[in-house]
Amino acid sequence: MHFELSIEQRQLVEAVRAFVENELYPHEDEVERLDAVPKELAARLQAQAIELGLYAANMPEALGGGGLSAFDLTLMERELGRASYALQMLVARPSNILRACQGRQIEEYLLPTIRGERHDCLAMTEPDAGSDVRSMRTRAVRDGDVYRIDGSKHFISHADVSDFVVLFAATGTEETPHGPKKRITAFLVDLDTPGLTVRRGPSSVSHRGYHQCELFFDGCRVPAGHVLGEEGRGFELMGEWLGSTRLTVAATSVGRGRRVLDMATAWAAHRKQFGQPIGRFQGVGFKLADMATELEAAELLTLQAAWKCGQGCMSDSDAAMAKLFATETLARITDQTVQIFGGMGLMGTLPIERFWRDARVERIWDGTSEIQRHIISRAMLRPQGA
Repeated sequence: MHFELSIEQRQLVEAVRAFVENELYPHEDEVERLDAVPKELAARLQAQAIELGLYAANMPEALGGGGLSAFDLTLMERELGRASYALQMLVARPSNILRACQGRQIEEYLLPTIRGERHDCLAMTEPDAGSDVRSMRTRAVRDGDVYRIDGSKHFISHADVSDFVVLFAATGTEETPHGPKKRITAFLVDLDTPGLTVRRGPSSVSHRGYHQCELFFDGCRVPAGHVLGEEGRGFELMGEWLGSTRLTVAATSVGRGRRVLDMATAWAAHRKQFGQPIGRFQGVGFKLADMATELEAAELLTLQAAWKCGQGCMSDSDAAMAKLFATETLARITDQTVQIFGGMGLMGTLPIERFWRDARVERIWDGTSEIQRHIISRAMLRPQGA
């Protein structure tokens, strides 16, 4: 296993970084001010991403996607992670779970999403069921050729700009070694389906312009043909999806960490106190050294997990370790960068306070740091019979 990049991989990194710096960075302040991406801007950036071949890069070439390997995709996501989340997500990487589409679902959902004609979101989290997925209360009851869905979801990212949702709902119970558990099923639900209401959720301090929403289902009737995968197998589908999303969060956190560290280093080299650059003082210089070291470790963990993913041998622990360490490293880097910038680090005239705020959510979504530690420790203890 080695991570020396090929010529093609270096070209990919350079192309994505140029797009991020030239096309995304200039709009970050506007998005922050508006807490939204103007529709005209979103359409233009999406069109540019499609033209450059960056759109749906995680999907197979045979389906019209970019066909990137897991490792190459991680390199791409690392570079996209440098930019505002609301902007970098316009270079869409549709959820891998859509590859479970069958029959008419392929033409109605998968292919239009790859082409950028439709946009997806995923609904798993509920007010009383976050990490404890099996306790979700949203229910889907079969009634002939349709399912009647009742319940609610919250913290559903970018549902306000999506066309359909991949919904997880309980469709019964099953016996497990740990007692009865709810059987989870995935559904493809158009957001304009009668009985479904989408509402913007409360404002978040992280990632302005990339909104979280609330979904309410009241007798929402969904055709049986819109079950994604098999009934009762949604939990397994969810597990396959979470591994790749945790790798994405790790990669984007590394990319953002690089950008922040570069800014901290430049500030420490040019900001002078007592007649010398502040980076010459141990209190600042050692911070930079620790930040650089931890970021290298986070990147190596992430690239290792990506390489294993491409080889088909990435474990849940590999993805968990990468997400855990990369997101917590980003938190430390952004916090120390505020300290290095001093009072200016908290002012809205610089993006440092935004990086600090944005970093906070990375340790929460797609599985909290505590959940990642649980996954890792459980994998360590299981072979010992504990």
